[in-house]
Amino acid sequence: MSRIGKNPVPVPEKVTVSLDGLTVKVKGPKGELERTLPDGVSVSQDNNTIVVSPTSTKRISRERHGLSRTLVANMIEGVSNGYSKALEIVGVGSRAQVKGKTLVVSAGYSHPVEMEAPEGITFKVENNTKVIVSGIDKELVGNEAAKVRAIRPPEPYKGKGIKYEGERILRKAGKSGKK
Repeated sequence: MSRIGKNPVPVPEKVTVSLDGLTVKVKGPKGELERTLPDGVSVSQDNNTIVVSPTSTKRISRERHGLSRTLVANMIEGVSNGYSKALEIVGVGSRAQVKGKTLVVSAGYSHPVEMEAPEGITFKVENNTKVIVSGIDKELVGNEAAKVRAIRPPEPYKGKGIKYEGERILRKAGKSGKK
């Protein structure tokens, strides 16, 4: 049995959870999320906790047990507190700005790159070099942050590009000159 899956998920007072078979709907102060869990698990609610349990002892059911519990926990965390990822832009002349719901990044290309924020995601820019991607869906926040980073991934020689806050870039030595 999954060690993570065994733990019940506590539900805060501000959050309401409704279960319909494998469909879980979570509503909180930040918004509302809905997800259908994979087959092989069952979900039940006891007072202020959600319990996820496998339906059989088959391998696929045991594999999905911990995953399903984590998905439910992430939904509850998202509607109560939300998620955010910070990215740093490194390099001379590289900067970002927000125009409405669009993130405009100047990252050394001949043209600025524009990214439209999907439903439920907000972009925020601080000091022209720090981009914050935030929302209630952890998966969506991570995917959008990865798309922003993919505009200009950090290079290993000078470290220029877009990187996650706190990310370590493995540096390489440059060319050595003739002596």
